[in-house]
Amino acid sequence: MNKRFLIAFVVLCCSAVPAASQILRKVNWTTEITSTEVKVGDEVELVFNATIDPGWYIYSVDFDYDCGPIPMTVTFDEVAGFETVGKLRAPGDKAKHDKTFGCDVRIFENTGQFRQTLKILSPEASTISGSFEGQVCSEAEGLCVLFDGEFNFKLNVSGSAAASIPKEPEPRAQEPAVVENITPPSADSATVAEVPSADRPSRGPILDPSILEGEASYGTSSFGALLLVAFLAGFAALLTPCVFPMVPMTVTFFLRDNQSRAEGIRKASLFGISIIAIYTTAGTLFAVLLGTDGLNALATHWAPNLFVFVIFIVFALSFFGLFEITAPHRLVNKADQQAEKGGLTGIFFMAATLVLVSFSCTVPIVGSVLFLSAGGEIIKPIAVMFCYSLAFALPFTFFAMFPELIKSLPKSGGWLNSVKVTLGFLELALALKFFSIADQAYHWGLLDRDINIALWIVIFSLLGFYLLGKIRLPGDSPVEKVGIPRLLLSICVFTFVIYLIPGLWGAPLKALAGYLPPMYTHDFNLAQRTGSASPDPACEEPLYADFLHLPHGLTGYFDYDQAIKCARELDKPLFIDFTGHGCTNCREMEAVVWSDPQVLERLRNDFVIVALYVDDKTVLPESKWYTSTHDGKVKKTIGKQNADLQITNLDNNAQPFYVLVGKDERVLAWPYAYDRSVPRFVEFLETGKRKYRELY
Repeated sequence: MNKRFLIAFVVLCCSAVPAASQILRKVNWTTEITSTEVKVGDEVELVFNATIDPGWYIYSVDFDYDCGPIPMTVTFDEVAGFETVGKLRAPGDKAKHDKTFGCDVRIFENTGQFRQTLKILSPEASTISGSFEGQVCSEAEGLCVLFDGEFNFKLNVSGSAAASIPKEPEPRAQEPAVVENITPPSADSATVAEVPSADRPSRGPILDPSILEGEASYGTSSFGALLLVAFLAGFAALLTPCVFPMVPMTVTFFLRDNQSRAEGIRKASLFGISIIAIYTTAGTLFAVLLGTDGLNALATHWAPNLFVFVIFIVFALSFFGLFEITAPHRLVNKADQQAEKGGLTGIFFMAATLVLVSFSCTVPIVGSVLFLSAGGEIIKPIAVMFCYSLAFALPFTFFAMFPELIKSLPKSGGWLNSVKVTLGFLELALALKFFSIADQAYHWGLLDRDINIALWIVIFSLLGFYLLGKIRLPGDSPVEKVGIPRLLLSICVFTFVIYLIPGLWGAPLKALAGYLPPMYTHDFNLAQRTGSASPDPACEEPLYADFLHLPHGLTGYFDYDQAIKCARELDKPLFIDFTGHGCTNCREMEAVVWSDPQVLERLRNDFVIVALYVDDKTVLPESKWYTSTHDGKVKKTIGKQNADLQITNLDNNAQPFYVLVGKDERVLAWPYAYDRSVPRFVEFLETGKRKYRELY
């Protein structure tokens, strides 16, 4: 008896004891075919989608089957009128060392997908039916269960051969075939799932580690930079007039008892930990309640962006002295009453009181940092809030430990109001960013790049005059003479204004690329031209080119199917740019890295480019809608379909994300994320070109 079946038989016999009282179904299946209207010579794909119970996993393909586990196997009733192309593929599976069988395998957890390409040879291929089987296991429960299913699809075959998809490379010698002929079982057409539109991407990028072995991987430094920004924002919040006076008031709380130094340090540490816990819990709830899709929606939908835009304007007016915003008095008083009780509970509520009282000054800062972190990774808001609260809590904890140092702090007064007004000007400038995100995602055309720059010039010019004492607002003390710090700060502000002025005529302003609308929205641009022409006369005119654009006059596509077809016709690798209208780092990469002559020349001549906007809100015709295998939701917009392509095929949902693929859609180099190093980006492009020449 074959070793694989012998081991599987033993495992199944052992699992039968606890499972005898019930039939275990730990994986649910749907099957799809990419098109039912085909011509002779066309290629179609069978797609098998699995939804797996938590704690369980199914075995994939492409591992040593002799070690024991049963891989996913597809069999056909009859092979008449069609043939299989390549082997059964499992995009997105992962490696695992299986403790039960003691060998390395490949598996799917939570969800999985298998794909088999078929070539239609004659009209006889009017029915494609068969069955599939495999094994699902759980290490926690010590169980393995066999599964099987059937499929039956009716095709309308007509016409002559159409352009076909290049064949997958043949399986390696040690891999047994996983598609074979058997005696026909009974077919049940009820297993046929919803057939997606033919305009849906047929497969998408395939991340095959076997062809990337030995190649350099490309990471990202943006997450670390975001944490640093959050940490610095925590310190900046301490200078606001709502928070700074709280330092001596808070330290007084720790001085009223006759306590030892050790006891004071213990209470101060608990106080700091409480501040961190309150802020971080808020970030955690924010991430968990919204989830990945919720965070992306929050970052790009018009409603939250306009809400934040209005909130920033309101807070700016409050900082200018038009009115005062305070936290609800009942909530603050209740927390303060608990703080008066003392003890460990009192320390925690003292921290809560500090957070509530500082509400009006810290919420705009916390909100902007937290909001910008909502780019798709759930862990980001949690880590951002931890870094922010750590910086915010450190000074309070330090002065609570060493209260004698409180005497050295400057007294609060008019200078703190100047800090408040300065933050108000910054709030006005930052508010435009959130309006711009909604404006770009929905193509309103209300805030073009030159208008944004003009508004910034006015805002920061007024800030410069304010720092020089030429403008006074309510709450300001008379400025009889300008101190050295204010003078130096005003010099910096006016220098920034002068830097902005050439941007009115199209200067790239690379340092601000992530915060300004894209260059194509500029009405009067002397620096460069933009274009949306077809990449090559041999290819189709690009869809959506009337409202989606590439930077630096590059030509390309905004639809994956069109782009991969053109790349095959021109015999070039495909450069996929997963981007977004609200993606700050995407604009920085385009302004700093793409603009370099070494990069621009390669992008223009050596690749077919497709920009896939994951946050575009354009609703597609209903014939192009489909249900995602990732989350089971119907994808109706350009952005949601592009995001689903990235998540499903590449297990990634952050932008920017650059991918190079070949004719068979296999990834040619490790994907490249946010990294402003031009040499590394050139190396990434050259790696893809070299691998393309080797494979094709």
